[in-house]
Amino acid sequence: MYEDILLPTDGSESMDAVMEHAADIAARRSATVHALYVIDDRSFLTLQEEMQGDVVDGLRAEGETATTGVASRLEAEGVTVRTAIRQGNPADEVLAYADEAGIDLVVMGTHGADYERNMLGSVSQKVVTMSDVPVLTVNIGGD
Repeated sequence: MYEDILLPTDGSESMDAVMEHAADIAARRSATVHALYVIDDRSFLTLQEEMQGDVVDGLRAEGETATTGVASRLEAEGVTVRTAIRQGNPADEVLAYADEAGIDLVVMGTHGADYERNMLGSVSQKVVTMSDVPVLTVNIGGD
């Protein structure tokens, strides 16, 4: 049923619980986990153009570290991993990647119920609402 599992990551330590769930499902089903890091370009569009390249380079390096970390951990548990870095609106990029890569399940973290996040929306909320495939959310807490 699940051959390709998408694991969006931000590289934070709070992703440990999410990785555990993805690894368990993937190992039981011999599935491939796709570790995806999205460079949220909305956060620096107001910067001067010459500064944007440095910011993107820094975030790309952060994404490499994040996806490599996921790959190392899951491969050590015998799970096949593919990594990808994209740039754009995180929720839109997660949904697009899921469609393009033939993803069967998205496993992602959420900060749980929170008035401010609910009012402003969140990546996980949009993915859950808009995804054509099942989405497993793992509460990672947070402020």
